[in-house]
Amino acid sequence: MHPMLNTAIKAARRAGNIILRAARDLDLVKVSAKGYNDFVSEVDRAAEEAIIDVLRKAYPDHAILAEESGDHGRSEYQWIVDPLDGTTNFLHGMPQYAVSIALMHKGVLTQAVVYDPVRNDLFTATRGAGAYLNDRRIRVSKRQNLEGALIGTGFPYSRKEHSEAYLAMLRDVMGIAAGVRRPGAASLDLAYVAAGWYDGFWELGLSPWDMAAGCLLITEAGGLVGDLRGEPHHLKSGNIVAGNPKVFVELLKVIAPHLDEKLKTA
Repeated sequence: MHPMLNTAIKAARRAGNIILRAARDLDLVKVSAKGYNDFVSEVDRAAEEAIIDVLRKAYPDHAILAEESGDHGRSEYQWIVDPLDGTTNFLHGMPQYAVSIALMHKGVLTQAVVYDPVRNDLFTATRGAGAYLNDRRIRVSKRQNLEGALIGTGFPYSRKEHSEAYLAMLRDVMGIAAGVRRPGAASLDLAYVAAGWYDGFWELGLSPWDMAAGCLLITEAGGLVGDLRGEPHHLKSGNIVAGNPKVFVELLKVIAPHLDEKLKTA
């Protein structure tokens, strides 16, 4: 296993332990609002500090982009960290959340960890070496088309300007697919595409730390990732479509008629 991936796993597990300890007594967790429908807890911050501490000790020169504390340093290596993806679920006691850590080298994703502390599921990938769930190789699904597919999504809860376009997309995908799921932690949704549990996924208005690790998991598992037009601008635009190669193309076709002018330029 790559030493940088090992470091990321260690950091993710340490954060996971902090999150699980806090989950036992949610009434004690202090919360504040970052913005509309966007919450941060002291647990997010403590988990992030633990991750940064592990990364800094191993690689003091690396840059870090983290959800709560922002951008640290300049380097050709940049860690992209979401200490607790699915904070709203966590705060309600709903056991669907994860720690997401990715490494970029010169703008290319090279390492990925998505850790689900509730199920103790560890999704990992190293560029060129495949994707794994708990040391077992994972692949995207073999489903050939959108009919019969299980598709993941997320509601654009903090970006209300896209809600009409999104609802039109949702209606049309629901009309074709076997089911649409919306559990509320994008990093896990993307990991589920990599594992073949979902056949595809799309969402609008995400941040790089929601997506970075999951994107590498999917490509290393044989899937495709892009923006709403299938182009590789998803980390910048925040809009993402993912899936096995066949379902990816079909999802793009269903979404295409509903791209409003803002989404076309995003």
